[in-house]
Parts: sequence; structure tokens; C-alpha cells
Amino acid sequence: MKLSINPLFASALIIAASTTTTVNAANPQDAFFEKLKTLCNKSFAGEVTVDSSKSSSFANKPLKMHVRTCEENKIEIPFYVGSNASRTWIITKSAKGLTLKHDHRHRDGSEDTLTQYGGHTIDEGWAQVQSFPADDFSKSLFVENGIPDSIDNTWQLYIYPDKFTYRLKREGREFSAVFDLTKTIDTPPAPWSDRK
Repeated sequence: MKLSINPLFASALIIAASTTTTVNAANPQDAFFEKLKTLCNKSFAGEVTVDSSKSSSFANKPLKMHVRTCEENKIEIPFYVGSNASRTWIITKSAKGLTLKHDHRHRDGSEDTLTQYGGHTIDEGWAQVQSFPADDFSKSLFVENGIPDSIDNTWQLYIYPDKFTYRLKREGREFSAVFDLTKTIDTPPAPWSDRK
């Protein structure tokens, strides 16, 4: 028995299949960047969950992040540690992937000696997680400033519906700060980078 298939039905199947393929083939870096952009103009509280150095810089201090600036290819996220507004994470998207930089400022807006360090993705990662091994500029900066152990730094950003995580790891060193995305907080004061 010979089966006949309605040409219109066959066309619909082909279109559906090609649409599914396109959705499944989405670039994880683009997906990650777009998820981050959905948080724009929102602020969240966080806490240190891991700090192998037991640094007093973060101990018992409230943490906040503010997804403050969202452009087509750049997102700026000031990171507050207590009243310290010196840190801003900058995530930039290009045809080559994603870059994470750390913009560190003094109260008057001038650049800290250790600033603009970070890294670039070396693989596509996942829609929820991206990794940024230290780039050559950062490695040179770390050596020049007497902290050569940091040349092996890899930073990771995680985004899930309920939490955002900033993580630093290298041999013998790990730091993680986790932010609760289930509830927003009041917008913090402008970061020190606004005074530049």
C-alpha cells in the first residue's frame, strides 16, 4: 500500500525541524550574555561562600551587585563590599567570544595600580557558565606588581534563575560570592568609577 503525504504537511515538518535546529544551535556565549542583560537595572545582595585565603577584606561585610549598564556588547556590574564601591566587573562581547575585566578605582575615581585585569573565553562554555583564564595583559600586570601566583587565575561567572555566582580559582586559591536573584534590593550609590 502506497502512502501519500500532503505537500503542505511535509513543508510544515521541514520548517519545524529547521527551526528546532536553529534554536538548539544557539551560541552559549550569546545565550549567557542575553541572560545577564535580563538583570539590567537590578541590584542583588550576596555573600561569600568560599574564601580559601580567609581575607579580612570580605569578612562580615554585606555584598551587593548592580547590573548598572547594559549596551549591545557591554555590561557593567559594580560590585560593592560594605561601603567600598571600587570594583566594577565589565563583560564585553565580540566575534571572538566574551571578555571579563575588573575595573578598580580609588574614591576620587582614579585608577588603582591593579586594574583592567581579567581574561577572555577560550571555548564556547555553557549558557549558564563562562570561564575567563587570565590574559597576557593581566599576567604581566600581576608579575610587575609582585603577585605572580595570580597569573594562573581563572574567573568564572554562573547565572541561574535563582542565583549569580562570581568565582576565582587557581592552584591553592578559591573565592566565590553568590548573589540571590530571587529578590532585588535598593539601588546602591554610584560606584567610584563614576568619578573618573
